[in-house]
Amino acid sequence: MNWLQGESTLSDEVFDLKYGQSSTPVRIPTQNLLGLLRPTEPCLPSDERAEIERALDEPLGSGRIQDIARPGAKVTILVSDATRPAPSYKMLPPLLGRLEAAGLASEDITIVFGMGIHRSMTQDEKRALVGLEVFARFKCVESTHSGDYVYLGSTSRGTPIEVCPEVAGSDILICTGNIEYHYFAGYSGGSKAVLPGACSRRTVEANHSMQFLPGAQLGSYEDNPVRQDIEEAGRIIGVDFILNVVLDEKKGIVKAVAGDPVAAFQAGRQVADEVYGIPIERQADIVLASAGGRPKDVNLYQAQKALENAARAVREDGVVVLLAECPEGLGEKSFQEYMTAYPPAEIIERVRAKFVLGAHKAAAIARVLMKGRVFLVSSIAPGLVASCGMTPFRSAQEGFCAALGQCGEYASVLVMPYAGSTVPRLLSRHEPKPKP
Repeated sequence: MNWLQGESTLSDEVFDLKYGQSSTPVRIPTQNLLGLLRPTEPCLPSDERAEIERALDEPLGSGRIQDIARPGAKVTILVSDATRPAPSYKMLPPLLGRLEAAGLASEDITIVFGMGIHRSMTQDEKRALVGLEVFARFKCVESTHSGDYVYLGSTSRGTPIEVCPEVAGSDILICTGNIEYHYFAGYSGGSKAVLPGACSRRTVEANHSMQFLPGAQLGSYEDNPVRQDIEEAGRIIGVDFILNVVLDEKKGIVKAVAGDPVAAFQAGRQVADEVYGIPIERQADIVLASAGGRPKDVNLYQAQKALENAARAVREDGVVVLLAECPEGLGEKSFQEYMTAYPPAEIIERVRAKFVLGAHKAAAIARVLMKGRVFLVSSIAPGLVASCGMTPFRSAQEGFCAALGQCGEYASVLVMPYAGSTVPRLLSRHEPKPKP
């Protein structure tokens, strides 16, 4: 076999993996392939609009939004920013239609992009997120547009609740988004639209500083201090209604849930567990992982989630080959500072000693780097990648061949085409295999 020289054989398997807004093929010898990890193929609704309408017709733990809203009420709808795959342009028209049917005028409704600590968006990005007609008819603002925040008190865990004025001044607050796994908050979606979405940096830092506490991990809810702090913040702020969707790997809507922020979110989590949680019998020598393309690989800060998931499938001292275009580079100032200034062990030590928002993701990557090697296929300058403790590659095939060269000709390989939303779960020795 001449695989280390990159020559193909008749027994190769080719995987077309997402990279930015396009894709790239990677050839893998069949003898090395341990498995393909991807979200479960769900049964999709025949009509996405009808599925959203159904969820709004059958709210969980709540009345219908058109029965809750009253003419003259100030309604704020929180939507995701450009770093999230939530299809706001699909969710908003049915929701807005019901609000207008209840007698609300367009000037009574404000759509707020929950920016958290992310960069500001372009006008074109905003239009694409909510749709041209909605953007033209309704007031659409970023949560950080004024720089002012309103203090509403603190959670029992000590997180100060500072939210943008549009949220603080609303009579009815509606949170939208998509539900998938999150590496320390457990899940995205629900009240996470408002914290971190519409809160100040001080609030976000206080909440995210709990990421090192027991229970702050992917797929955890009841025992997760970060997530429970978010839920309490949602109650303080006053989230009245949510509309969330679970998406498949192609960003199609699998299920929509609406209603009470606790009851509807619980139903959505159950669907997300069925779609995204993938059991594995053993970890591989090499994990070849794509973040899933844009927007999940817009920068390394966002692609970290895919790396976190991929690391769950690789053995100690193994190699993760991560495909993430990262046209915006590393993506966050503190994140870049910590990634480039300190070795992995020191990053973790510093963030434990003093929590810094942005640096928290550097600490998460540092944990992966202490487990094994990361080969990053991206558009980031090679010197910058190297300064982050990763090995840079421009070609996915080149990165894979280099990993094979390091781990050996017979190294086992797991492929994760949508690592940003696929969560490997290592079965215990006595745990039964899942039925096919």
